[in-house]
Amino acid sequence: MRVLSGIQPTGRPHWGNYFGAIRQYIDLQGEQASYYFIANLHALTTVRDSKLLARYTLDAAIDLLALGLDPTQATLFVQSAVPEVSELCWLLLTGAPMGLLERCHAYKDKKAKGLPADAGLFTYPVLMAADILAYDSDTVPVGDDQIQHIEVCRDLASSFNHHFGQVFVMPKAKILDASAKVPGTDGEKMSKSYNNTLEIFEDPKAQRKKIMRITTDSRPMEEPKDPLGDHLFQLYSLVATTDEREAMAALYRRGGFGYGEVKKALADAAERYFSEARTRRAELAAQPDRIHHILADGAARARQQAGQVLARAKKACGLI
Repeated sequence: MRVLSGIQPTGRPHWGNYFGAIRQYIDLQGEQASYYFIANLHALTTVRDSKLLARYTLDAAIDLLALGLDPTQATLFVQSAVPEVSELCWLLLTGAPMGLLERCHAYKDKKAKGLPADAGLFTYPVLMAADILAYDSDTVPVGDDQIQHIEVCRDLASSFNHHFGQVFVMPKAKILDASAKVPGTDGEKMSKSYNNTLEIFEDPKAQRKKIMRITTDSRPMEEPKDPLGDHLFQLYSLVATTDEREAMAALYRRGGFGYGEVKKALADAAERYFSEARTRRAELAAQPDRIHHILADGAARARQQAGQVLARAKKACGLI
């Protein structure tokens, strides 16, 4: 299995990023080959501040390493450090149907809302396809909402192979565990755009205050409640031990408790759950040279693989 996944550096990671995706990505490291990149080229479609993008990119690398990505088991690098991908993107663009790109969700949704859409957003799926194909990736872990990107990649690869011979490996999507979807502090899906996030590495005291302000229903304390339908319990389940989770579920079903009690237990469990990662992050942040070395080493390995694929593609279509 050859796994590839990218993380956009558009801000600090929250619980939804971790439980919904990052943790599952990291569980796949150590396969035959695993490539994890920080998608700073993609981020240019939304982040237009150079210093901010540079900081987010370094922070993303530190965050991934702190959360358990092991550079001895996986290749970690910055997308823009592999220029072969941008060249491969152009080869794919020359055969990308306009209609295919017009049907892609991000561009289609923005146009439907009457918002301005640039060429970067329009061709975003082609760059994503180049990211995947450049490393002969056969497995791409994605959520349900990203399946279309894999389908576009397969369409572009199939068309190229049809015209020029068997150049690209056809990737398949590995659908992430849907049960890992994380509710925000308002009960909706956790998302920066909803301003309802709990960040992984925010100060524990600040996070505790945020947790204590989580919206709950107004049912009386003595009334039994279904834990599975409560977003506060769902958040608690992510960071609590099995025994703690079962005990809390029993408390919900029995009734006679206040949500403040649950919030305190959630804050305690969250602080404990992320304590090791928070300590590792502080250590890594104090060693920027080490981070740059890891990224440079990863980029060198990524370029070697991407260079082979690009040379194969260029030869097939007559550029070599």
